[in-house]
Amino acid sequence: MTQNDENTCGYHYGVMRRAIEVIDNAEEAIGLDALATQMGMSPAHFQRVFSRWVGVSPKRYQQYLTLGHAKTLLRDRSSTMDAAQGSGLSGTGRLHDLFLRWEAMSPGDYAKGAVGLTIYWGWFESPFGPAVVMGTDRGICGLGLAAELGEEEAMQDLLRRWPNATFVEDPMRLRPWVLAAFGAKDATLEKAPLFLIGAPFQIKVWEALLTIPSGHVTTYGDIAERIGNPRAVRAVGTAVGRNPVSWLIPCHRALRKSGALGGYHWGLPMKRAMLAFESAQAEA
Repeated sequence: MTQNDENTCGYHYGVMRRAIEVIDNAEEAIGLDALATQMGMSPAHFQRVFSRWVGVSPKRYQQYLTLGHAKTLLRDRSSTMDAAQGSGLSGTGRLHDLFLRWEAMSPGDYAKGAVGLTIYWGWFESPFGPAVVMGTDRGICGLGLAAELGEEEAMQDLLRRWPNATFVEDPMRLRPWVLAAFGAKDATLEKAPLFLIGAPFQIKVWEALLTIPSGHVTTYGDIAERIGNPRAVRAVGTAVGRNPVSWLIPCHRALRKSGALGGYHWGLPMKRAMLAFESAQAEA
């Protein structure tokens, strides 16, 4: 991710966000010219923005943004936990699209409420707009997205999770990890470390999320089965919603059994944009 890429990727998400609103309000599919006009852009510029962001045409991307796309994913690209295991995508072998490795805080340390833990933080541009990233000496522990909620709420959301920690602003310390986590071309590290801070049950759910391949989805029920607690669907949904490292721990890939999106902590338009982004990347 070059500096120019950082300056433009947030703008690209803004375009996607406006596109979702236009598509949702339309009674039928919208042509390129009409969609570009409603977004205040020329067709050529609109085409370039889409193609640069996901590598597909606006017409194709519009299909990924529709409300029914999640059901299509669940039908055609449902990734059960057993299938992920059989593909060698479990545990640390998954490495979330090869860019991550992870470890978790011990239950004893978690029970102490992160007392004595120093967490560094900084703001970065992500493919989905401004992101506040937090990390300990051992890896990224938090990533909040501000495009829908606003920067103040995104920041406070993460700060509230570890009230006994000491927070230090130091974006340069985190930058190499952030570049590696997003697979940036100018990353100096092969993999970014994740440090998961949560209760034991939450950690199990988050590790299960890391087995879901990009471009695929699963259900809360499948995750409950995978962690050996098939009746805990509601608890799984709560743990998914408490995931502190959005996008990198892909809670956006978890859907309801019906194919409905369910909730998303950082806003449903964000979840739809993420699923559309990954679908386009998978087919580009």
